[in-house]
Amino acid sequence: LAAAENYPFCTLDPNVAKVPVPDDRFEHLVNVYKPKSVVPAVLTVTDIAGLIRGASTGAGLGNAFLSHISAVDAIFHVVRA
Repeated sequence: LAAAENYPFCTLDPNVAKVPVPDDRFEHLVNVYKPKSVVPAVLTVTDIAGLIRGASTGAGLGNAFLSHISAVDAIFHVVRA
């Protein structure tokens, strides 16, 4: 379970969760083609701490944030209302 805090950068390391992606067709394909190994699809979600004012001058995570962002394939931006 990930830590949830009400102030910026309580954790410097990103939180990672792996979620299985169910697909009814997968079992059928495995039965038809009989592969040597069976690896179902998994979605890996990485929760990265956001930017703060002054990040371009080194405030907050700085380069660590950029390295976390560059390691992902897609970005979901969640905004509080």
